[in-house]
Amino acid sequence: MKQLILLLIIGFTSLNGWGQDITGNWNGLLKIQMYQLRLVFHIQKTESGYSATMDSPDQGAKDIPVTSVNYENAVLKIADAKMGFDYEGKFDDEGNIAGTFKQMGQTFPLNLSRKTVEKEKLARPQEPVKPYPYYEEEVAFENSDDGVTLSGTLTLPQKEGVFPAVILISGSGANNRDEEVLEHKPFLVIADYLTRNGIAVLRYDDRGTASSTGNFQTATSYDFSKDAEAGLKYLQTRKEINPKKIGMAGHSEGGIIAPMVAARNDDVAFIISLAGSGIRGDQIILMQQELSLQASGAGEEALKQVRIMNTDILNIVLQSTDMERLKTDLTDYFNESLKNIPESEKTKVIYDDDNFITSKVEYLANPWMQYFIKYDPAPALEKVKCPVLALNGEKDLQVPAKVNLEAIKAALEKGGNRNVTIKEIPGLNHLFQECETCLITEYANIEQTFSPVALDEILKWIKMQTKP
Repeated sequence: MKQLILLLIIGFTSLNGWGQDITGNWNGLLKIQMYQLRLVFHIQKTESGYSATMDSPDQGAKDIPVTSVNYENAVLKIADAKMGFDYEGKFDDEGNIAGTFKQMGQTFPLNLSRKTVEKEKLARPQEPVKPYPYYEEEVAFENSDDGVTLSGTLTLPQKEGVFPAVILISGSGANNRDEEVLEHKPFLVIADYLTRNGIAVLRYDDRGTASSTGNFQTATSYDFSKDAEAGLKYLQTRKEINPKKIGMAGHSEGGIIAPMVAARNDDVAFIISLAGSGIRGDQIILMQQELSLQASGAGEEALKQVRIMNTDILNIVLQSTDMERLKTDLTDYFNESLKNIPESEKTKVIYDDDNFITSKVEYLANPWMQYFIKYDPAPALEKVKCPVLALNGEKDLQVPAKVNLEAIKAALEKGGNRNVTIKEIPGLNHLFQECETCLITEYANIEQTFSPVALDEILKWIKMQTKP
């Protein structure tokens, strides 16, 4: 899943001033291999010291409360136990802060400035440039059950007419309407391609992200399915859309959300699963870990140890029914496991046992992760009666193609659906890019955003489903 992007929650507390005024806004650009992540810290003076919030504009996160800081002799030290990282920076002669960010045993430069920081522009030749040869409209629609307003973009081949339509459903993580990740905007590219070829497209910001309301942090895949369902109901009100030809295309997590909606709604004309999964979430996680480690050159002994530990952890989650007990059980397991790791090995992956354990437990106890680990897509797929296209990249290390495509096909056929097209596209990664290592760390370095071969497969299949 594309949620392997690093989410930073950085904090500040007690400050001791040393001549420099650290209140105000501080901007930085964190570079992790090919990732670029802008951070903005807002520091305020309080009666007891200082407080601060953080923005992560590239993840649609704003005003995140932060917790701990130390400032002495012009050196700023920031640490966060929950996410397990340290930052240390020193003021230079120009009033900026030059420093390093450390997490999980890795160190990256991170300099802070009063000035706004812009990301380095990477080549993205597939991104369309305005003016577009079609109609584009900013829209909003309601998930009234949850009190959420989704903001998005509707593109139509022309302002007037009646068109078939596709709703794009993003993968895991807080995504904007373009499913923007690592300087790529796959949903913008897909929407542009389809709309130029006669298909209307609705794409929207996830709840609690960018311009949409709601709480992303407490939402699960089921909640997101209700947001997508609200998009379906909205399109049915538009005179430009043929209500009998509205389909859904979901990427990654979106590939399990689309069948949820179709299983509940006969009005869904077709669904497209793009790197979607057909097996339970815990099995996906185990496969992700193993394939990524193998591609990174890990040896068999390391793979064996990770496999054992992850299996144990996931089994604890699967068997849990009480959140507080789960956190206790996970903490105990991590503590016991870390006792068996030599100190020399610990320094390669962690720098503080307590920080490491706390961050891992909180991550596994997150509502979304709890739901994903336990969710089996098969029952929903068995209820889907509309036409289905399932595409996966052969080199996908996050949702392995063969096992998931076979599972999707089996579940659909078990439910009696025979209008099913399954394709594994050679040479493509999880984002449907032509790749070499196909690791997540390569995604940003690839100029291609979405394979033209995959785009053509999607368009041809939709045309078949929506022809007069």
